[in-house]
Amino acid sequence: MEISARNQLNGKITNVDLGAVMANIKIEVTEPNVITAVITKESAEKLGLKEGDDVAAIIKSTEVIIGK
Repeated sequence: MEISARNQLNGKITNVDLGAVMANIKIEVTEPNVITAVITKESAEKLGLKEGDDVAAIIKSTEVIIGK
């Protein structure tokens, strides 16, 4: 399946919890093993980012869409 969204993480469903209206799907992520973040130069400088730093990649989104 090809879509334009770049923030895709491949994984395997580990739990499906079906409610009356919503479903809670747990996905164990296995790929990719590299995430590319595009941020402003100002932010990179302010954080003092450099190779070898330990960081957290936080993906912000209003929703998570599942493709199969």
